[in-house]
Amino acid sequence: MAAGNTSLRFQVEKLVGSTRGDTARVRLLERSRTGGTCRVCIQFERPTGSFSLFFFRHPDGTWHVFPPDRRRPEMGLCRMAA
Repeated sequence: MAAGNTSLRFQVEKLVGSTRGDTARVRLLERSRTGGTCRVCIQFERPTGSFSLFFFRHPDGTWHVFPPDRRRPEMGLCRMAA
């Protein structure tokens, strides 16, 4: 994945188009207590009205509007077989 595709700005512009001339503010920046998930709420003000989007940072460093899957317990049998 290209480095530009992992940025929050890239994801915002991909979803809402250019934000030039519009007001976009970060309303919430929160990291979970376990340190696994970071979420951001961005509010957009446009002449037609305002709206907000939540973005979640995934373990691979990308930002998406859906939260990452929870890690589930795994068995490490592959390591033992080698």
